[in-house]
Amino acid sequence: MVYILGGQQTDFRRNWAREGLEIADGFSETLAAGLESTDLEPADIDVGHVGNFVGDLFAGQGMLGGFFALADERFNGMPASRHEGACASGSLAILAAMADIESGRYGTAAVLGLELMRNVPGQTAAGHLGAAAWAGHEYQDARYVWPRAFSDLTEEYDRRYGIDEAHLRRISQINFANGRLNPNAQTRDYVFPEEAFTADDEVNPVIEGRVRKTDCGQVTDGAAIVFLASAERAADYARRRGVPLESLPRIKGWGHRNAPISYARKIAASAGDAYVFPQVKRASDEARARAGLGLPDIDAVETHDCFSMTEYMAIDHLGLTAPGEAWKAVEAGDIEIGGRLPINPSGGLIGCGHPVGATGVRMALDAFKQTTGTAGDYQVEGARNVQTLNIGGSTTTTVSLVVGV
Repeated sequence: MVYILGGQQTDFRRNWAREGLEIADGFSETLAAGLESTDLEPADIDVGHVGNFVGDLFAGQGMLGGFFALADERFNGMPASRHEGACASGSLAILAAMADIESGRYGTAAVLGLELMRNVPGQTAAGHLGAAAWAGHEYQDARYVWPRAFSDLTEEYDRRYGIDEAHLRRISQINFANGRLNPNAQTRDYVFPEEAFTADDEVNPVIEGRVRKTDCGQVTDGAAIVFLASAERAADYARRRGVPLESLPRIKGWGHRNAPISYARKIAASAGDAYVFPQVKRASDEARARAGLGLPDIDAVETHDCFSMTEYMAIDHLGLTAPGEAWKAVEAGDIEIGGRLPINPSGGLIGCGHPVGATGVRMALDAFKQTTGTAGDYQVEGARNVQTLNIGGSTTTTVSLVVGV
């Protein structure tokens, strides 16, 4: 059993390059803030794991495990490693830390995800992020790889089930509204005219195909950290803090699946399946099964919404609706705070921001906040179990966690 002791995230509105900061500075700041917020010392941490996708391309920096001891000499000698799975990198780092703890090798772990992404022009950033596609084999004619890929997904849903893009715009509108409640959200001060969530070509222009500006997640500088512990070490921590062990959230279940890197291969493989991405469905179902919970037991979801279409897909793959019927949950208000299953109360990738390697860690941190009643203005009342769904590439890697008390 693996517990979450707490953590911290940066303000995703910040632009590190404009502040004269490097990726190492963001790492150091996040690590220090995480330790302070949890009242932990470096001596309390046995192992470190880093989630990062494109530090090599944006910052020319690999070997990120070495940043622990750079940030604080007291970490000198602590084992550490880096994990990459595109947008699911942070969740893979969590899974690796869980395995370390569950094996008995280590009792505690620091998991830090981060990305520096706003230090280059937008077109350059899009090119770097395209490394999560099958390089040299797909989307060679796309100006922006990922808007094109999820435009293709919109087309696939339209072909299989029919789709009204107004429902995609509504998903974005909800997530931006949730982001306004989150003091760390990149878009918390954004103001939109009414036409921003329509097919208005001037206010909400097309980026690629059927993807428009407000359908897109953010390009973000940011980091998040969580501290994980075995039952024994969590009990020691709880005694030290004067709180019951049962008040600390634990990772009750997990799911992890991969699919071929090629989007076209994925679509061809699911041609006879009820779900467009069966591996996403499997990861989601397996996380709840391992937790011994059904969807009605889940109080909120932090899901991947790199585009509004990604969340539309996640709604039915999570099981909230039948395949192709996510629009019913959107129209009914089910996914809003106060609805049947609030999705992305933090604002998600669209509203909160998307520092790629940090996203899975940030999701787990938000699950911790929800289940400890510390999410502030975006708290889901009475939340005891929160599911995350973190996707890398065109669902090449999918990781889902269930966090609860």
